[in-house]
Amino acid sequence: MQAFRVHQGVVAPIDRENVDTDAIIPKQFLKSIQRSGFGINLFDEWRYAEPWREGQDQTTRRPNPDFVLNQPRYQGASVLLARQNFGCGSSREHAPWAIEQFGFRALIAPSFADIFFNNCFKNGLLPIVLPEAQVARLFDEVAAFPGYSLTVDLERQVVVKPDGVELPFEVQPFRKFCLLNGFDDIGLTLRHAEKIKAYEAERLATKPWLAHRLPG
Repeated sequence: MQAFRVHQGVVAPIDRENVDTDAIIPKQFLKSIQRSGFGINLFDEWRYAEPWREGQDQTTRRPNPDFVLNQPRYQGASVLLARQNFGCGSSREHAPWAIEQFGFRALIAPSFADIFFNNCFKNGLLPIVLPEAQVARLFDEVAAFPGYSLTVDLERQVVVKPDGVELPFEVQPFRKFCLLNGFDDIGLTLRHAEKIKAYEAERLATKPWLAHRLPG
């Protein structure tokens, strides 16, 4: 998992409340558990002018010019600004996969659905909760200034606006530790790889029959 320390990026606004995970990555694209290839279908029903057909080449689809992520001013955006209760609905982990693979590193909203919030941290995304008034002000500023960007400093736990104003945010220490070091659940376990190997070797030495399969 990619570590997160300080990130600066253009902000893209999703000005809708209660965006659910089926809007983030629709159910027809959940056939794979491989953690790749989902970015092209992020917000699929909003991004494209027509529904996807089974077997259709994704590169042949017409983008919806009215959708925010298709507008030139938001190309390359890596900070997603959202309204309250972002990520509600099902618990599909494909939702943060799609967001991360599209190119986003941080999300800012007044609130997130709990399971989605937890899944973000496990996949290298930083979901930031800010007061609703601050988020509303950010929406206004993003609309007013093309190329509006923010700096997210996880170590200091602040979002820095272009004018230098800092917006502090909270993050649990363990989650912060994992993001700063790029540790997902597997990475955390692998820190103890030598102890695990030593335990397995000792167990086989004292109970060698564990290495053999039972007949039948």
